[in-house]
Amino acid sequence: MFSERITGSLAAGSSIRAMFEQGNRLKKQYGEENVYDFALGNPDPEPPASVLEDLKRLVSEPGIHKYMPNAGFPDVRAKIAAYLKKETNVDFTENHIMMVTGAAAGLSVTMDSLLNPGDEVIVIAPFFGEYKGYVTNFGGKIVPVPALPGTFGLDVPAIERAITSKTKAMILNSPNNPSGAVYDEASLKALNAVLERAETAFGQPVYVVSDEPYVKIVYDGVRVPAMSAIFKNSIIVNSFSKSLALPGERIGYVAVNPQIRNADVLMDALIFCNRTLGFVNAPGLFQKVAADHLEDVAGLEAYRERRDALYEILMDTGYECVLPKGAFYLFPRSPIEDDVAFCDLALKHRLVIVSGSGFGYPGYFRLAYCVSRKTIQNSKDAFAALRREALGK
Repeated sequence: MFSERITGSLAAGSSIRAMFEQGNRLKKQYGEENVYDFALGNPDPEPPASVLEDLKRLVSEPGIHKYMPNAGFPDVRAKIAAYLKKETNVDFTENHIMMVTGAAAGLSVTMDSLLNPGDEVIVIAPFFGEYKGYVTNFGGKIVPVPALPGTFGLDVPAIERAITSKTKAMILNSPNNPSGAVYDEASLKALNAVLERAETAFGQPVYVVSDEPYVKIVYDGVRVPAMSAIFKNSIIVNSFSKSLALPGERIGYVAVNPQIRNADVLMDALIFCNRTLGFVNAPGLFQKVAADHLEDVAGLEAYRERRDALYEILMDTGYECVLPKGAFYLFPRSPIEDDVAFCDLALKHRLVIVSGSGFGYPGYFRLAYCVSRKTIQNSKDAFAALRREALGK
C-alpha cells in the first residue's frame, strides 16, 4: 500500500533514535537522574546570550517574516561569503551561498542536484547513518570506506581503490560524528591528489561534500583544515545547530566552491531542488541571527571539560578509546565483539549508548557527552559494572 522503499527503511530504523526512545522509557521507570543517557547529540548549553538578544531585536524587523529569494536574504549570503573568503582565501560571493533548513536539508538538496541513478557516493566509516538515506533517496549508492583503525584518520589508498567511473561524490565529515576525528591537512592533500588523478582517468570530477556542523567544536588548539582551499570541486554544507546550540531551529547553508566548473549551473540546481523538495527557503528570522554570529560558538569549554571527565572514567574502568579532537562524542571499543549486544546489555545498567554498527563501524559504541556534568560523574560505577558483566567477570 505504501512505498516499499520507505517501509523497508522504517524496518531498518535509526540506532540513535531507537536508543533515545529506550532512554526515555528508562527515565519514566527509574527517574531521569538515575539514567545515564549518552545517546543523542543534542547540544546541552543554551545559545549565546547575544543570540537570544538578537532574536528579540529582529523578531519585529519589517519584512523579516515574508518570502525572500529561495537562496536566502542577499545580505545574509553576502556576510557568509565574506566570512568564508576570510577563513579559506577562496573567492566566495553571495552567488555561491544558499541558506537551508539545516545541514540535513543541505545534504539532501546537494545529492538531488548531483546524482544520477546508479551514481556512487563514498563515505568514511564510521559515518552518520542518515547519509545512506540522503544518497539512496535520489538513486545513488553509498560506498563506505573504513577509516584507519586506532586513529579514525583517512585511509587514502583505500579511498583510491574505491573510486570507479560511477563515483560522483564523497562526503567528508570533519570533525567526525561519531569518532571526533579531525582529518589532518597532509592526508586531505593526498586525497586531493587522488581525486585529481581520478578526474583525469574518468573524465569527470569527484565532488567533495564537506559536512561541517562541528567545524567550530575543536579542542587543544586543533584547527580544521579548510576544505574549500584544498579541494576545488568542493561543496560546504554547514549548520548552526551545534555551534550556536540551535538544533531545533533548522538553519544552515550550502556554499559552492567558485572554482567548480559551471558553478552557476550547480547553484541554480541547488535552488531549484531546495524549492521542489519542499524546503522553499530557510527560516528568515534565523538567517539574520546566524549571519550576525558566524564567529561564535556555544559551550566549547564546557564540552572540553566533559570530554576529559568522561574519557577519564573510561580509562579508569578499563575501556579502550581515542581522545577525540572535535565534536562532542567519544567512540570507545566495545569490550566484546558484538557491539549491538553490548549496547543492549548497557540498558540493564541504565546506560543509554549507541552501537558502532549503526555508524557502519562494528565493534565500537558512541557516547554523546553533550550532557550534564552530573550525568557523567554518576555514570562511572555503571560503566565499570557493564564491562565486568560483558566480560563475565
